[in-house]
Amino acid sequence: MRKLLEGSVLSSLQPLSPLSLCWHSKPEEIPPNNTEDDFSDDLTDWESVSGLQGPEKRVLQSLTSRGVFWKHASKPISEHFLLFHGGDVGADGNCLFSAANIALRLKGSAFDLRRRVVNRFSEDYVSGVLAKGEIDVAIRNLYRPDMELGWGVHFIQELKLLARKKDRESLDSSIDDLVRVGLTREAAAESVYKERCISVENGDSWSKYMSITGDSDDEYDIISLHYTEGGLLSVDENRNGKAAAFGDDIAIEALASEFQREIFVVQVHGSDASLGEDATLFFLPHQPHGEILESPLFLFMRGTGWCGAGGDHYEPLIARAAPIASKENAVMIL
Repeated sequence: MRKLLEGSVLSSLQPLSPLSLCWHSKPEEIPPNNTEDDFSDDLTDWESVSGLQGPEKRVLQSLTSRGVFWKHASKPISEHFLLFHGGDVGADGNCLFSAANIALRLKGSAFDLRRRVVNRFSEDYVSGVLAKGEIDVAIRNLYRPDMELGWGVHFIQELKLLARKKDRESLDSSIDDLVRVGLTREAAAESVYKERCISVENGDSWSKYMSITGDSDDEYDIISLHYTEGGLLSVDENRNGKAAAFGDDIAIEALASEFQREIFVVQVHGSDASLGEDATLFFLPHQPHGEILESPLFLFMRGTGWCGAGGDHYEPLIARAAPIASKENAVMIL
């Protein structure tokens, strides 16, 4: 059960004004606005959120008691939001879309939102809204890094490949053939997968990759090759096809563009990562490609310590309008 915050803060909050979302889909798909009654169940006390240290909970609680003050980048519009934790989501690779689905109060599933974000990216990539050259470089850096570089930063680097589900039996047969002539299983798998699978290295292959939900209906399975500076470390063959594509910064920008709003990813680091005894808040902005027409979306991100792509876990933040807008009282001005 989610624990509701008690006291005057919750009772005095007002729901955000009705949204006139500028969707790229049909008007009838726009979800109805939530009322205060059916929305209040989504407000969670930071003290009840697991996996956080005391200093982290205290600084996050200030997002609820004091909030953040947001100013539109080009218009004389500002809003004061109080931010609440919106509950846990599964750590199954779909967390970005699950968290955004809750924060946006959508009626569809996280899978529906994932497809929508991929479609937005693909349309912008093909139409030239996105700079293809820059996007392709960013994708290669994430999923097909140059193994001659980067070792001063990372101990492990990861290569992502896509295998068609219908080809898995044929791929296994080719791997077995190489094993029979003396190669180790991992060396044989590396050779076959690199030769016959799709490398995630541009916008087209990224769209195929980011469409993968870990469901049996996916067209592709994700293959991950892990390397150290000395060579191949391991091969994650994803035998059961359950691995989903973790949402990345490119997906977050596509999400921002689809809903024509800024997205702020909120991080908190404990005292070991700050100069003082208190935890430190970070707000990482993601801009839409186009005009900002709606209030921002907030997501809470926890790092997992994994240096490869998909090393972060996202959870929803629920924004409520502060009873009294006050830039001076806010924790942060965005």
